[in-house]
Amino acid sequence: MFKRILIPVDGSETANKALVAGLRMARETSASVRLLHAINELGAMAADGTYSGDVAGMLREGGAKVLSDATAIAQSAGVAADQSLCEELGKRLGEVVAEAAKLWGADLVVVGSHGRRGLGRVLLGSGAEEILRLAPVPVLVVRDAAAQGGGQAAGKA
Repeated sequence: MFKRILIPVDGSETANKALVAGLRMARETSASVRLLHAINELGAMAADGTYSGDVAGMLREGGAKVLSDATAIAQSAGVAADQSLCEELGKRLGEVVAEAAKLWGADLVVVGSHGRRGLGRVLLGSGAEEILRLAPVPVLVVRDAAAQGGGQAAGKA
C-alpha cells in the first residue's frame, strides 16, 4: 500500500512514538523510510535571517544526533532508513515537511502530536496540524498517550 514513508523526527517522546508506528507500517508494507529532521529554529536566527556560526553548528550537530538515534531505532526494528537533515531558514515546519514529502515522492507522512489544546496550542502552535494542512500526501498523526487521557500509545516496532 505505502511505498515511501516520511517520518519527521526531533528526538521528543512524541516523535519517537510516531517513529515506532511509522517503522511498524514500513515493515508490514516493505516501504522505504526517510527520516527527516528540520533545522528551522527561527528564534536562533540573527536579524538578517542567518544563524551565527556557533548556533548553526550546534543545531546541525543536534540534528545529526537526532537522526543517528532514529536510525538506530529503525535498524533495531529491522527497517532500513535513510536520513535527511534540512536547514530551512525562515520556513515553518509544515512547509519543510510538505516540500520534503513532495521532493522525495513520499506517499505517507507519519508525525507525532502533543495534542495541545487551548492556550498551549495558541502559544506553541501545532506542527502536526500545519503538516496536515500542507502535506501533499496522507498524514498519520500519532498522538501522545497523555493527550488521549491515558489512552494506549503506539507500541514497539
